[in-house]
Formats: sequence, structure tokens, C-alpha cells
Amino acid sequence: MSGSRLTRRRFLGTSAAAASSLALAGCGQFDFLGQRDNEVRDVLEKANDLTYRVQRQLLGDDWLAREFAESEVRQGQRPNGSTDPTTPEYMFLRQQNFADYRLELNGLVERPASLSLEELRNMPQRTQITRHDCVEGWSCIAKWTGVPLGYLLDQVGVKPQARYVVFRCFDNIERSPAGDVLYYESCDLIDARHTQTILAHAVNDAPLPVANGAPLRVRIERQLGYKMAKYVSSIELVDSFAGIAGGKGGYWEDRGYDWYAGI
Repeated sequence: MSGSRLTRRRFLGTSAAAASSLALAGCGQFDFLGQRDNEVRDVLEKANDLTYRVQRQLLGDDWLAREFAESEVRQGQRPNGSTDPTTPEYMFLRQQNFADYRLELNGLVERPASLSLEELRNMPQRTQITRHDCVEGWSCIAKWTGVPLGYLLDQVGVKPQARYVVFRCFDNIERSPAGDVLYYESCDLIDARHTQTILAHAVNDAPLPVANGAPLRVRIERQLGYKMAKYVSSIELVDSFAGIAGGKGGYWEDRGYDWYAGI
């Protein structure tokens, strides 16, 4: 591949990283990212929706992200973003080596569940060697092991009106006057049921380290890294994002990032 060729991933990574850094730094020309009734923001959101629909039509629901040989895993998974949550709940679980951890599955499901880490490890597992593509522009190949999210959804029974899966997390990515702001993310049911979408508890044949999201993180291999929530505490099935944080489906999406980050 020519070094000058601009792939969609490189374009997304460069433009999104630049826009988000300027917005977070308080640059005036990006103030529209925080204005829900701004016409420019509305245009960008419609463009994101078009990208989502076109990519779904062109690639289909079942296309696979590239998987790699074990020889291509040359380093540990690079930590990024939040790497050491300090919420009391998480610190307690960490001290207990996550023995008391429970994954809560609720919302629009027939049979809400609360599962221990051991129960999750004893369910059907999938191992895959994939590339993590960060919106900042770097990539890292790692071997992930975990339970397919689709299997869990089948166990709890998804109600017909459910459209999205919301991942709520332990990591306090920032503090506000009201207290900790916890990370969250989401995906649609197509990506949730995809073969390569797993809840990973191990990386490179070892238990998931705290810096990489222990005890459980999401792997949605067809999307950029910020969609792969770490430190997952619960999973909720919903029909819309209304009333959830900023209403855009994720922590970074509430701050201007695309909800659909397909690559």
C-alpha cells in the first residue's frame, strides 16, 4: 500500500482526534459539538447516520474483521484512556481479585441475570487475534478470549422492542461538581450478535490486566477502539438512548464523536 494513500480508518483517526482535542481544549470554532440544536452538528450527525447505513449495505451484517497469526502478536496490548479506576466499588472488587464481581444484564430482557466471573469463564468461549485501531491513529495486535455477547443475549432473551446494547462501566473517566462521571458505550444488536463481539476476560493467554479493563471488557472488532468499553459493570438492553447521560449512546459520543465508528 502506498504511504500516501488515505484509508477511511486513517481519515477517521486523524480528523476525529484533531476535532476532539480542539473541542476538549475549548477551541471556540468547535463549540457546536456541545450544542444540540446547532445546524452544523446536525449535518455531521446525519452524515454519520449515512455512513452507518451505507457501510451496513455494502459490507453486510456478517463480514469479519481480519484475524492474525499468533506470531504477529509482538507486544502487550497498549493501555489507553482510563487505566486505573478509583471508584469505591471498583477498588473493593480489585482488592478481592474480582471474586465478588457480578455482571448485571437487565433492561429489555426476558430473564435478567447476574453472573460471576467464574460463570462467564465457564460459558462457551471464543479466542481471536485481532488489531485494535485507536482513533488517535495507533494500532496493536492482541489475542483476546471471552464469551460471545450473542450467547449471553440468547440466555437472557432480548425483548422485541430492544434496539441497542448499553455497556455501563466502573471507570470514572472524569469528575464533575455532581461527582464521578462514569464511562459508558453502546452498539446495535447487529454488532452485539456478531461472531467477533465478545466480553473478554483474557488477553494474550493471561487474565485481563487492570490497565486493559479487568475484569471484563468489550471487543467489537469492526469498530474503533473507543467503542470497546473497559471495566464493564452491567449491560442494559434499551430501545433508545433518551435519558442516558447525554443521549448520544456513549461518553465520547456525548462530546462529539461518531456513534458508529466502523472500520
